[in-house]
Amino acid sequence: MSNSNKSDNLNKLNINFYPGHMAKTKRLIKEKYDLIDIVYEVVDARCPLSSKIKDIDELLKDKPRILIMSKKDLCDLSITNKWVKYYENKGYSVFLTNLNENNSTQNIIDLTHQITTDLQTKRENKGLAKKEIHALVIGIPNVGKSTLINRLVGKKVALTGNTPGVTKNLSWLKTKSNILLLDSPGILWPKLDNDEVALNLSSFAAIPQDVLPVDKVAIHILNKLDKYYHNILKERYNLDQIDNDDLVSVYEHIGRKIGAIISGGEVDYDRVSKAILDDIKNERVKGITFDRIDD
Repeated sequence: MSNSNKSDNLNKLNINFYPGHMAKTKRLIKEKYDLIDIVYEVVDARCPLSSKIKDIDELLKDKPRILIMSKKDLCDLSITNKWVKYYENKGYSVFLTNLNENNSTQNIIDLTHQITTDLQTKRENKGLAKKEIHALVIGIPNVGKSTLINRLVGKKVALTGNTPGVTKNLSWLKTKSNILLLDSPGILWPKLDNDEVALNLSSFAAIPQDVLPVDKVAIHILNKLDKYYHNILKERYNLDQIDNDDLVSVYEHIGRKIGAIISGGEVDYDRVSKAILDDIKNERVKGITFDRIDD
């Protein structure tokens, strides 16, 4: 990033990020639609709107669904709880949880069997044995799907990571709760046509770091902290506010604070941008929710 373009206003982003495996996933889900009894839709509690798949209703139609808000330990509970009520008012069954905690999935298991009671009763009336419930696990990249699966299965069967694109194919996985899970790669819609959504997702590592300019994402994060979390801005970067007309000074300040200095004593602007993103990715900055209902 040069000094001259650092102070530019955020231009309209033109983002097309739709890897082939995501298109394949949608096709395979449609093919397996009749096998699915219930859907576990996972979103990030720090951006419960931005991280929700845009055309999920069209894809899943009338399938029973549980909305799982992961990363409870990283969000701003006062704001995220408003989103819980928002989705509950829309008829969703919502669980806000930290999937890294033991027994974090028992309520999900219990509700799954409650929701599918009628299905099992119909089988019983026909003289059939109880059915192993088929649950699709779906969500955008890096919201905690693999962690959820590992918890439900009771051992590590799905790779986890804080970079998107870990899971590549659909696969069925057995649990000890009479639930068969269908794991799916993270899905994003073909074009992210909303700058706010795209920048929020990139802030929380749902989009690979090379898709959007790292400086634009870093500045977005700083502006969110400036608007909603002055205490974090002050404690982490020793800044009272962000002056978007003089972002060079902002970067100089942060760069010297974190020691991002290159030869000649100049601040390494790219390193500053990456450090800001890494602060969220590595959970050094927590207690934040970027999506807002009342703003």
